[in-house]
Amino acid sequence: MDSQEKSVSSVPWSGRVSRRKIVLGIGGTGLASLFLAACGSQAPAPTVAPAAPQAVPTTAAKPAAPGASRATPTAAAAAPTAAPTTAPTAAAQPTPQAATTGQNTAKEFVGAWPYELPPSGHFNTYIPHGITLGIYQDLIEMPLAKYYWASAKWLNLLGTEWSFQGTDTFTVSLIKGAKWSDGNPFTSKDVAATLWCQRLMRNVLWDYIDNVQTPDDNTVTLHMSTPSSVVERYMLELHITSAANYGPFADRAKALFTAGKNMDSAEGKALAADFQKFRPTDIIAIGPFKIDPSSITNAQLTLLKVATAWNADKVNFDKITLFNGETPTVTPLVLAKKVDYATHGFAPATLTALDQEGVRLQQCPTHGGAGILFNYGHPKVKSVFGDERVRQALTMAVNGDDVGLTAGGVKGTGVKTWAGFSETLVPLWLSADQLAQLGKYTYNPDKAASTLTGLGWKKGSDGVFTTPDGTRAEFDLLSITEYEDTMAIAQGTALAWTKIGVKTTVRSETFTQQPIDIDKGSFDLAMGGWGAADPHPHFSFVTDFFTHNTLAANNGGKGVDFPLQQKTNSIGQIDLQKAVDDSALGLDANTQKGLVDKVTRAFNELLPQVPVYERWAKNPMLDGVRVTGWLPASDPIYTNDPYNDSFVIMQLLTGQLKPV
Repeated sequence: MDSQEKSVSSVPWSGRVSRRKIVLGIGGTGLASLFLAACGSQAPAPTVAPAAPQAVPTTAAKPAAPGASRATPTAAAAAPTAAPTTAPTAAAQPTPQAATTGQNTAKEFVGAWPYELPPSGHFNTYIPHGITLGIYQDLIEMPLAKYYWASAKWLNLLGTEWSFQGTDTFTVSLIKGAKWSDGNPFTSKDVAATLWCQRLMRNVLWDYIDNVQTPDDNTVTLHMSTPSSVVERYMLELHITSAANYGPFADRAKALFTAGKNMDSAEGKALAADFQKFRPTDIIAIGPFKIDPSSITNAQLTLLKVATAWNADKVNFDKITLFNGETPTVTPLVLAKKVDYATHGFAPATLTALDQEGVRLQQCPTHGGAGILFNYGHPKVKSVFGDERVRQALTMAVNGDDVGLTAGGVKGTGVKTWAGFSETLVPLWLSADQLAQLGKYTYNPDKAASTLTGLGWKKGSDGVFTTPDGTRAEFDLLSITEYEDTMAIAQGTALAWTKIGVKTTVRSETFTQQPIDIDKGSFDLAMGGWGAADPHPHFSFVTDFFTHNTLAANNGGKGVDFPLQQKTNSIGQIDLQKAVDDSALGLDANTQKGLVDKVTRAFNELLPQVPVYERWAKNPMLDGVRVTGWLPASDPIYTNDPYNDSFVIMQLLTGQLKPV
């Protein structure tokens, strides 16, 4: 897939986010997957799908106003999921029904998503190695709502209405009469259990709330200890899990925190250990589809329609087949027109071949991208890269436009503002004067090398720098074997850094292991992600400063180990934990802009990672073989992120897509 899908247990919020969005840090967590919807009125929202950028992407999605965002479109949408956890091997791939017959009598939709085969793969969707299925998880453990970026409206799912009440309360009303796939009624107890499990997983939502109440079976009320507009998006995009599976852990978490203890206490550590060992026998679904456990093979699995689901009649397909695999495995299937939709990061040559075959390639922003992470907990890495001036020099050494083009075939996607969040959102949150205060790290390898020389670095006869304390600037860069676009970014960056005298060698491992090794600190440099597919920069800052850092505790490590107490030239001393939380304070986006600017300036100066490029996806959509009804390429729905608010899942849930 793209360089923006991540692994489940290191992201900041509540659903599960796309594989890459978790692996590379763009999104949320088992903790892994949340977003934002309400932030306050901004500039006009785009009304057409964005075109491929030629210099700097200019499409900006409008954040929803806290009061106005509760307009109620009446269908369904999608949220990202956590990352699978084992590299699947290629296997014989059956031909989906109706691939050549001209009529899809099986009413089958065919996609692709990597997952881990049992017994390593399991049904605890909060933790690593869970069989979570990216965008398709929205069809199983459905969220309360999904967001239309262009219109700043919501697609109601399990939530019927919601509002901020007073200054410290957020209340959601739930649909009535819905049942889980096991026959149990869906109630507020399920939502509350989900929230307490998310607290167990250190979900950032709990930085803003301190209690959950369920006054009746169809109402959930959050008390905001720190009122913030982002509570709305955190809450609504949460993947809801069944209390029948997770209730006992939710009860233990509630008792723990009510007693004034936390996850670092002895009781908290014991609870976390037990939760990591928990293996449900099944994923209980509240959406219109459910995994058929008997269908899980190394090659594929099947989601079957839940006939008793509350919205089963709105979905026009009876089953969804998902091929298992990353880009190398899925590429031939897409080229053979055996897949109706894929989000993988395909090589430029593959995209060209698909275009020549007449396969539609939907261009869309992903609102984040790939960057280089540093292991500040490693003495040598800290000694060499601990000075932000070194990281600033390395940023100038890479031509993000060229490297991005090599990775994904899209022009002009190198980072331009180094703000820590998407270039598409920058104009909505930062004024021209604020932008002018940011450091500019335009491609200039000569200046990069001279900056290092000015810091006392000396280049040896072999062209490799040595730092003033005698440390040789030679490191490994940990990438992901299966991610072709990520490998291209890694190789391009390593070549650029080696040319200026920082010898960088790319090594790679499977996509299921790389994020875990980052969290455990088993790396020098690593491919990671910056930004997040959410309209409010707060979520991007969570990725930039917390994912693979403080949230690495969910995988038992310290990750990049970047200190959140920092001294800067631009804004003085800063507590980044507090500043990121504060960036979403209150319910007025205009007030929040000044807080966003503060964190932006800190990121821009400190560059805790080196952001290389922003990914714009080109996702194949196959029309007329098994599926028809795709909204036209110019439709504003394609301003949505393809993962966090998947336009494909939304079209499935609203009945827009139909079998041929």
